Amino acid sequence: MLEGCRRDGRRQGRMRVVLAEKPSVARELASFLVATQRHDGYYEGRGYQVTWALGHLVTLKEPQDYEPALKQWSLETLPFVPERFGLKPLDKKGAGKQLAVVRRLFRTADELIAATDAGREGELIFPYIVELTGCAGKPARRLWLNSLTREAIRAAFGCLRPLSDYDALYAAARCRNEADWVVGLNATRYYTVRYRAGGLLWSVGVETLPRGHVDYSCGRSVKPTTSF
Repeated sequence: MLEGCRRDGRRQGRMRVVLAEKPSVARELASFLVATQRHDGYYEGRGYQVTWALGHLVTLKEPQDYEPALKQWSLETLPFVPERFGLKPLDKKGAGKQLAVVRRLFRTADELIAATDAGREGELIFPYIVELTGCAGKPARRLWLNSLTREAIRAAFGCLRPLSDYDALYAAARCRNEADWVVGLNATRYYTVRYRAGGLLWSVGVETLPRGHVDYSCGRSVKPTTSF
């Protein structure tokens, strides 16, 4: 039975927080759940709070986050691999504000529901946010959704699964993410320092396809990405 709020605004019953990967998905889920109260960064109603992750809100720490001296690129400090990978908020517009919303909702929730995209990348987003927000001990289940039709949403909520059912997919996603970090960061620093000329940044990483671009944020041309 769906639960909700009292007329004086105080919460009654259990509160479940649903985390979608994108605002558009959150909107569809909130509509299905009749969570019609629109707040800054989430919807609420009938015992549910539905929020979103803007794609990604959390990323792996950079070398200088472990050791400030590593902000300076040099061959002597390579390769660098942390003993344990740490997490930090993603530095992009709106991410910090939305992460603060998610953290507040997570910490007051009775249960969390992971509604990120069905797939390897989506499987990484929820655990990263749970870890960074300090909510690893919260009861949580997985909403595996391949379509946003009302029938598909109803079926998915009817068979919520334990997060442990997707441990292998999460492990694969985290392994890939950390491998990308190790290869991309160390190789980028190595080639940039070793073959520096004219301020070029050599961007090297584990990519699906080679690509070339210009890094406007630091005002330097970027060599085409090397793929592995």
